[in-house]
Amino acid sequence: MEVTIVHVRVKPEHIAEFIEATELNHLASIQEPGNLRFDVLQAQDDPSCFVLYEAYETIEDARRHKETAHYIAWRDAVADWMAEPRQGVPYKGLFPRHSGA
Repeated sequence: MEVTIVHVRVKPEHIAEFIEATELNHLASIQEPGNLRFDVLQAQDDPSCFVLYEAYETIEDARRHKETAHYIAWRDAVADWMAEPRQGVPYKGLFPRHSGA
């Protein structure tokens, strides 16, 4: 299982727009082959801080995600809304085990 945890800080005036655009990306991403999870989290103590938890069966599935039209549309839409560059940290998921692992 390939996991990427993406840390995002959004400019306060763009939080609502970011949530809308990210929901569209989420809804399409969970339909992708090999997608296991695509969670979107917002910090309770700082509504401008988000975490995207993306889990795919294989590294190839994760790479293909970045080639999808919905990801590219999301990336381009939210670029100017970021308070700082987003950080994606890749992990190898150990548990739970999935059949594709």
